Amino acid sequence: MTAEAKVQIAVVGHTNTGKTSLLRTLTRESGFGVVSARSASTRDVSGVALICDGTPALALFDTPGLEDASGLAEALDAQPEAADPVAGIEQFLAGDHGQGRWEQEAKVLRQLRRSDAALYVIDAREPVQTKHRDELRLLGACGRPLVPVLNFVASDEADPERWRSQLARMGLHVQASFDTVVYDAAAERALFDKLGVVLDAHRGLLQRLMQSREAEREAVTLAACRAVAAMLVEVAGQRHQAPLHVPQADITEALRRSIAAAEQRCVDAVLALFQFDLQAYQPPELPLTEGRWTLDPLDPEALRSFGIRAGSAAATGGAAGFAVDAAVGGMSLGAATVLGAGLGAAWSGAQTFGRPWLDRLRGHQQQVADPAILALLATRQVALLRALLRRGHAADTPVQMTPTAQGWPSAPLRDAVLRARHRSAGGLAATGAEHDTAVSPVAHQVRVAVGAT
Repeated sequence: MTAEAKVQIAVVGHTNTGKTSLLRTLTRESGFGVVSARSASTRDVSGVALICDGTPALALFDTPGLEDASGLAEALDAQPEAADPVAGIEQFLAGDHGQGRWEQEAKVLRQLRRSDAALYVIDAREPVQTKHRDELRLLGACGRPLVPVLNFVASDEADPERWRSQLARMGLHVQASFDTVVYDAAAERALFDKLGVVLDAHRGLLQRLMQSREAEREAVTLAACRAVAAMLVEVAGQRHQAPLHVPQADITEALRRSIAAAEQRCVDAVLALFQFDLQAYQPPELPLTEGRWTLDPLDPEALRSFGIRAGSAAATGGAAGFAVDAAVGGMSLGAATVLGAGLGAAWSGAQTFGRPWLDRLRGHQQQVADPAILALLATRQVALLRALLRRGHAADTPVQMTPTAQGWPSAPLRDAVLRARHRSAGGLAATGAEHDTAVSPVAHQVRVAVGAT
């Protein structure tokens, strides 16, 4: 497929600068290649194609890291072909590569000679060194356009301005900044624009490719927001009903399992949409581990960790307990009211619908999710979406989330969810026009809360 692509790009640079990481983020494939703190983790050239309108448009080739460009450049300078740099490179590639000393460099140079241009990946956290100048001089001898790409620019240790200044002194004025760990959509567009500058004949294709990628990301974002909205509507509409003789704790546990399962399905769907796989990450102190929330939605600590207050719900729980007492003639007024008050921190009974009171008088009890629980679910999912939208596929640390300080992510989202709850009180189909009517306003508010409008 890479051979069919109209544009061939070699991704080159020193060892451990993030060449493979760049391809992971550009291809949205977390499993591409081998990323390691050990130097020279990429030993051979491997390629992947970016698709536009169903056909390969641009091929990216991951290459081994340059390890001894200075030694090779010095050896080439001593050759008779030194006056013609390209001829010197061709002569080197046709030989024994310094009896194998520069085998890795030969793989890089051969791929660059076969390509239309190169992205020279730089770790912007490193100081500018002689080795970088020698590498750029060696790569420049291949006669192909070079676009330096500053990686890790989001790090506090990065010094991109110094790099830009030094690159300009070497005549490399077309530069790009693209952090492979902290994703920036504008930086990705700028990267393709810079390629269009040095490959003017392919500028139109590169623009169409970028437009296609932006449309695809927009579709993924909308689908993720809708998945979150569907989960919130589902949970808001859940009502667990049982005869009065069934222990209330059993109903609570059934509802807890149901809501936890709904949230996990949502997390799985969102991660799949963004093509992230977190199964290898096991940091116990973070809310999301191996694609699963470590904080239970019913745990008061979960509410507190996300800044959600459940105090007002305790009164609701007390009322629910009192309703059970009334239904059985007041025989257990104290015990049931105490139980209801404790339960109310997580669940609301009577005040969400009017029908539960009548149900209890008829010998039934029911529980539904308290608004505080809905707020927790909304806050966690919005925080997850925000994190994923800024996450590059080269990231190897767990998802970092910064939830809102208090309650719901936004008042309009709260209102949309509670309206959907009211609409679904009589039951709501899992699909169809009625379901879409309930989910669409919530999905819109999720998108606004995420900041993806």
